Amino acid sequence: MGVQVALGATLMCPFGLAPSTLVVLPVRTVLATTPAANIGDAAPVVNIPPFGACTSLANPTVAAATTAALGVLTPMPCVPVPAGLWMPGVVKVIVGGMPALDNTCKLMCAWGGVIQVLNPGQTKVIDG
Repeated sequence: MGVQVALGATLMCPFGLAPSTLVVLPVRTVLATTPAANIGDAAPVVNIPPFGACTSLANPTVAAATTAALGVLTPMPCVPVPAGLWMPGVVKVIVGGMPALDNTCKLMCAWGGVIQVLNPGQTKVIDG
């Protein structure tokens, strides 16, 4: 079982040159250590800030810059374009009307990357 993802979780895209930090707006009443995330927290820039520069040739700005540089891969600013919601979600736990987001969930980007959680923003504590 995964760990609930919360505000401040560290995200990474394989085509991004830097990690990003998940933003969960404080509009829900469910808190983990900070506001808890659900699978709907997938809006570009609002929830998922850029990953530095993008290296995917499926990204039109990267493709255009690479063409202009005569085929030399030219990374361009990354603005993620999520293709749907985080999957699969934790259907047994509902946060703000949608399944909870845990650290095993993935999010597809339209430019070909699979965004994943590196650090959920909190740790699981087991009482002995």
